[in-house]
Amino acid sequence: MTTTEREVEHKLRVHGLYRLPDLTMASPEHEPGVAEAVAHPMIVLTATYYDTDTLRLARSGITLRRREGGSTAADAGWHLKLPAARDPASSAVSRDEIRLPLDAAPPGEPPKELLDLVLASTRGASVEAVATLRTERTPYDLAAADGRPVAELTDDSVSVLDGPQVVARFRELEVELREGTPAEVDAIVAQLVESGAIAGGLTSKVARALGPLATAPPDLPKPGRVQPDDPAGAALQAHLTRHVQAFIDQDLRVRRDLPDSVHQLRVAARRIRSGLQVFRSLVDAEWANALRAELGWIAAELGAVRDREVLEDRLLRDLGELAVEAPVARSGHVSKAGVHHTDPRDLAAAESVVRRAFDDERAHARATVDTAMTSERYVALLEALVDAAVHPRLGEAAGTACRVALPPLVRKAWRRLERDVALLDPDGADDDWHETRIAAKRVRYATEALVPVFGAPAKSFSRTLELVTEQLGEHQDAVIAAETTRRLAAGRRVTGTTGFVLGLLHEHERAAVTRARATFLVEWPEVSRRRHRAWLSAEH
Repeated sequence: MTTTEREVEHKLRVHGLYRLPDLTMASPEHEPGVAEAVAHPMIVLTATYYDTDTLRLARSGITLRRREGGSTAADAGWHLKLPAARDPASSAVSRDEIRLPLDAAPPGEPPKELLDLVLASTRGASVEAVATLRTERTPYDLAAADGRPVAELTDDSVSVLDGPQVVARFRELEVELREGTPAEVDAIVAQLVESGAIAGGLTSKVARALGPLATAPPDLPKPGRVQPDDPAGAALQAHLTRHVQAFIDQDLRVRRDLPDSVHQLRVAARRIRSGLQVFRSLVDAEWANALRAELGWIAAELGAVRDREVLEDRLLRDLGELAVEAPVARSGHVSKAGVHHTDPRDLAAAESVVRRAFDDERAHARATVDTAMTSERYVALLEALVDAAVHPRLGEAAGTACRVALPPLVRKAWRRLERDVALLDPDGADDDWHETRIAAKRVRYATEALVPVFGAPAKSFSRTLELVTEQLGEHQDAVIAAETTRRLAAGRRVTGTTGFVLGLLHEHERAAVTRARATFLVEWPEVSRRRHRAWLSAEH
């Protein structure tokens, strides 16, 4: 069974003869200080680190190791360390450490459970032992005057091994947050720096041992800054790089089952697809279509989970609204005002029908996603996405300046949206409104892709577009919710009174459809004002 722990630590480099200061000697500059520093006996830790032959994990800030020795249960085991959100104003390193016991897998064979978590980084490349380190560690517990464990300081002497031979040595200090405040830990670090330690060491032990390749940039570079006079292909490449990185980041979050991760992974896939569609005149069509097809496949697989999450939450929320509207009386009773009142017991029964239906589907949908995301097809998609960001198949038109090539592409998508809106009927088919939503999101995503190039005007227009895409999204959610309530009401185990409540819920959702349409039609004249799109024709 895995356990996960967040570690927040400062790393400091020191030479072999460095001597620790008396950390209980607090000065006014360092307050609050440490009231007590308790040294523990030295322990020996031997860790074998695993990575691909090109160190894809290390270059992504990820560490996978098998460690023996130590004095506590947490010291030994299989450990996967993943980057966590970091405060840019702090030199502290934040990582999530996922742990499995030593018997989770034999030496030399990292547990599949951990390898699956980092599949988006390894992209199926073989993971082998790359380094073995022996650490002689002296830990110190640092406590405040009130007895709180502020931090743990470890003084590590590290030997890099090649078989039985020591091929390199270095020493480092780590100050890991316990129950202290950032100010208290900063004071400790400041004292260590004053005594000769060098702060700001952000690399792991194994990265120091492996040398320059371990700290080289990852396969996916950071997107470059693009100016209006730069080639349009550079803007597209920056767009692909940005959202492929988001895709890889969210892949890991999905595998860890973190909140909103499925939605964000799906959004990243859609933005890549939309960019390839809107800017198709800049790229090789066959290449773009093949990549879009694979992104469409995984987005559909993810939709099986995401749509059910959203739908269940919505139906339970709206059943709650029915309960607020009608807290008493029997099902089927109509007041003098013509309003149906619902027995709380029937509302509870309807809620049970909703939960049961989604319980039956949730596990199956998640299993489908897990299977898809460990398949050879998905690994090939990951490789294709990284390749697309690094080496996009650009056509001749991609050499044209952004100011010339890109605005017409957004204008073309906008004209398609205008046509769709002009054909909308307030009482028309749900599918027509859904197609308009797709067109609106395409314009929004295309505009967002131009924000890094054209700045504030593009950003303002994309925010304006959010007004209508959100309403059209609400419309589609309500349409699906209404259809689902109709299907649930027809179930074999649904009684007449429960079916009645589900019928009321159906009416509630169709009313939401009507409201979303009305709101969209009210907001559209403002969204479609020419001034929002003036930047598409201006000189930049």
